[in-house]
Amino acid sequence: MRRRLILAAPALLLAGCEGAEAQRSEGRTTGPTVPRLLTLGDEGLTQGGMALGKVPPGSRVTLDSRAVSVAPDGQFVIGFGRDAGPSARLVAIAPDGRQEIRELAIQKRDWDIQRLTGLPQAMVSPNPQQLARIKAERERIAAVRKIDSALPHFAEGFVWPARGRISGVYGSQRILNGEARAPHLGLDIAVPTGTPCHAMGAGRVVLAEDLYFTGNTILLDHGHGVVSLYAHLSVLEVANGATIARGQRIAQTGATGRVTGPHLHLGMNWLTTALDPHPLLPPQG
Repeated sequence: MRRRLILAAPALLLAGCEGAEAQRSEGRTTGPTVPRLLTLGDEGLTQGGMALGKVPPGSRVTLDSRAVSVAPDGQFVIGFGRDAGPSARLVAIAPDGRQEIRELAIQKRDWDIQRLTGLPQAMVSPNPQQLARIKAERERIAAVRKIDSALPHFAEGFVWPARGRISGVYGSQRILNGEARAPHLGLDIAVPTGTPCHAMGAGRVVLAEDLYFTGNTILLDHGHGVVSLYAHLSVLEVANGATIARGQRIAQTGATGRVTGPHLHLGMNWLTTALDPHPLLPPQG
């Protein structure tokens, strides 16, 4: 009998502990789940990519310590250059002081090498007078790249400005008449001269003029630093300051500026960062 009591003691002790723990668990209250501040998908987290995100209205957002504009509804956009990565830090601070830090992994891409021959030598190695013109034009474009307007069209989606064979892709290293030059930071669509060119998104014309390298050129501001570029046009059909609807005809394609044949060069920037416009467009059907 005594032996049975001794053996039962540990079991009673264990049961007592479990009961006490159960009582503590029943009395413990679980606090409400705190929602995340940042909503950001993986799409666009790549070299040349553009990503859309959302935070509570009134929040502040930075990307690698650089302030990011936030729309009244909390939407924002960020972008990554051709050589970005391998990581970036995104920080959101809510109006009530809550903070979320997200370490972003930026996917690396492989780039093509594109060799172009037959270009006029002046377009490859400009003379001093031409260099002065190029410098002045680059300063005007740099001023446009600083525009960070409140237009909301960056988040409304984009359409093809023209349909045709893709003859040049973003990021490719260019060899012009045998000389290495800067990477190609846009998408080339091979279409005949005179093909209608449409705005890939709604926006405001912030530049419409003839430039040395890109010929007749239009830049459209879609808001929050997102600007699209249409180059080598034969005819400009809109003027600086015009308000444009998505899909509206704005020009005719051509072969002006530094080209080897007629095509539309389509560019996209987030402020000073050149992006790849191709992933932002729907599949060509």
